Amino acid sequence: MSAGANRVDDAADAGQVAPTTGRTPVAASTGQAWRLVVGFGVVSLAADMVYEGARSIYGPLLASLGASAVVVGLITGAGEAAALLLRLVSGPMADRTRRYWTLTIVGYGLTALCVPLLAVTPILGGAGLAVAAVLILAERLGKAIRSPAKSALLADAASRVGMGRGLGVHKALDQVGAFAGPLLVAAVVAVTAGALWPGLAALTVPAVVAMLLLITLRARARTSLAEPDTSTRPGAAAKTGREPLPGRFHWFAAAMAVCTAGLVTFGLIGFHLVRAGVVATAAVPLMYAAAMAAGALAALLTGVLYDRVGPWVLVALPAMIAVVPPLAFGGGLPAAVFGVVVWGAAVGLQDSTVKAMVADLVPRDRRATAYGIFAAVQGAGALAGGAGAGLLYDRSVPSLIVAVGLAQAVALIMLVGVLARTRQHRRDPT
Repeated sequence: MSAGANRVDDAADAGQVAPTTGRTPVAASTGQAWRLVVGFGVVSLAADMVYEGARSIYGPLLASLGASAVVVGLITGAGEAAALLLRLVSGPMADRTRRYWTLTIVGYGLTALCVPLLAVTPILGGAGLAVAAVLILAERLGKAIRSPAKSALLADAASRVGMGRGLGVHKALDQVGAFAGPLLVAAVVAVTAGALWPGLAALTVPAVVAMLLLITLRARARTSLAEPDTSTRPGAAAKTGREPLPGRFHWFAAAMAVCTAGLVTFGLIGFHLVRAGVVATAAVPLMYAAAMAAGALAALLTGVLYDRVGPWVLVALPAMIAVVPPLAFGGGLPAAVFGVVVWGAAVGLQDSTVKAMVADLVPRDRRATAYGIFAAVQGAGALAGGAGAGLLYDRSVPSLIVAVGLAQAVALIMLVGVLARTRQHRRDPT
């Protein structure tokens, strides 16, 4: 094969249509952009059914294979850490190699393969636990590989329809899968008298659907999406993927890490509601489903507002996070339900409109790198916040409420500073 043909293959893999002129994959029209945004949303819906459905029974599955509580915590904790921290590698790799589609497909492929294979672990005897651990970690590795590359592709298309609106629609579809998957697994487990493996096997269907949709989406995008990439102008190519990210991005990431640290986990909320007798154990998944629905609506609403009034809509996030503890931990059932809904809305805003801001803060050819760094910083915030919230909850609920409120006050000050600097930069780019 000739060198020219190799260049064409490499460029096609990166989503480029005309490699000699530096053209990259973006929506050539609003209609094409919406098709790509919705297409990624449906892929995420199906994929979320797979891994969220499996995660809902990881604990019981590992316990049935002989794992202790410590082992369950180590396996699942290591998986979540890998899914976040390894994006520091996969993000820059995507921007450096320009193989966004390859990394996206490989990442989703690991999830589509590993989760259904968990269904065979109960018949492997003593090796079942080790195999399950490897599959769970490999699935989370897939998440780390695909997320920055997919987010960059998605942001590229969303920029043509409104960054906030596009990412909001994607997140809303994603949330549908987040609660449909666990419900599917629960239904299958109930029908099979408590057997776990049929529920995991049933996830083969959405896994296959996700991969077929993704491959179809790539085939259409490669032939219909094109735009000149100004980063390939003479003299600019040498800087691609190497110039430092703007300071505003790092401050924004730090502010969002403080927000994330204050966002108590649903696990702690559910633990409190059951221990305090506010709801029965069986009602906790229903409250989680309500939170996911609230997240979908919040993603859509704040996305539209982001495009209309700008990033100042994000100042609502610290306030939303601050009111969750007093509602969820300090009142009866009505307050707890409202607190869970606000919690879900905050999660939806974080996973959609916040990502729109990330995309707008950094150069287009550094988005995957930025998303990788941002996820790692948020992961550090979540880890610190989760540990701190647990310690404070055991000591006194009022101390937890006060600590979260103070943290969100700090986050708000940092966020306002970033937004002010961003507005000034837009007025005077020099």
